[in-house]
Amino acid sequence: MAVKSRNKVSAEFSMSSLTDIIFLLLIFFMLTSSMIQINVKLPESESKTVAPTDYTVMMTKDGKVTYNGKSARLRDIEGIVRRAVSDDTNKDNATIAIIAEVGVPWQKVNEVMSIASKLKMRAIIATQPKG
Repeated sequence: MAVKSRNKVSAEFSMSSLTDIIFLLLIFFMLTSSMIQINVKLPESESKTVAPTDYTVMMTKDGKVTYNGKSARLRDIEGIVRRAVSDDTNKDNATIAIIAEVGVPWQKVNEVMSIASKLKMRAIIATQPKG
């Protein structure tokens, strides 16, 4: 009696079509993410703790920027802060407070935080009281 062997089904599948789809999705998200503007409300806090700060950058939603009460441009803030920190005797504990009105794009707040990071400073985001 002759026993016929069955054909075994291969459990392999081609990944080439899956990689194509993932690549197309990656391109789609990269292109659309640059078009989306993310507005994040700045945090609110019940805390009344006041942290000591050496420098203050204030931003309004109409685009005005002030550094320690004096009008400035956002692109000039890095140079201004760099000069101020180089003249400061307390370089290790230099702190910059970021005061941003609700409605200021988060990207502008992030720029100031990046400047503080480059200069190895601490950055504090001022919060609004809850209510």
